[in-house]
Amino acid sequence: TTQPCTLSMLGVLLSAGGWLCSLCTTMMPFWLTLSTDLLPTESLEVGLWKTCVIQDLGLQECRRYNSLLGLPPDIKLARILMCAALGFGLMGSVLAVLGLNLINSCCRKVDDRSFKKVLKTAGGTLSLAAGILVLVPVSYIAHLTVVRFFDESVPDVVPRWEFGDSLFCGWTAGVLHLMAGMLLLISSLYLQEQNRNLPQDTRMLSASF
Repeated sequence: TTQPCTLSMLGVLLSAGGWLCSLCTTMMPFWLTLSTDLLPTESLEVGLWKTCVIQDLGLQECRRYNSLLGLPPDIKLARILMCAALGFGLMGSVLAVLGLNLINSCCRKVDDRSFKKVLKTAGGTLSLAAGILVLVPVSYIAHLTVVRFFDESVPDVVPRWEFGDSLFCGWTAGVLHLMAGMLLLISSLYLQEQNRNLPQDTRMLSASF
């Protein structure tokens, strides 16, 4: 019983950490960064919701996008997928917490082990989906940035966009969600195996309650 419980706790912690990283990735305006030799003390930062000009002295001026229809397709796609990842990740974390053995079951009409296995399986599946939803837009924008950076048709004097901190935070979030999903699914499989190995009398006794 200790091993599935430990895996479940690790899964819940990683899922919560992944969701917080996903939230930071979505809200921070540091997806792409641009600095030029003409203004070495300033850098332009681009996020999903606004662009910012940051100076070395710590001053920051941000401006939100004026129109949704005027956004680039990659920013639109990233917005949709990141918001979906936040929803999936939050639901997965809640279901994983409810599936912990430390939490009493709120439904007494079904077998407690089977009910918690369903919750863990659902939480793990949603965490895996959240991880994929985070990695897709982050990796796609990173791919476009690399392609544009090494585009030989653009003169060398033209400044090029580079990776921002939000991309690395997004990769971290995706990995945490995937690890959490795998741990929760493995924990549910252990729980199913333990339930299968229970004596028949124990099963009938637990079902009567």
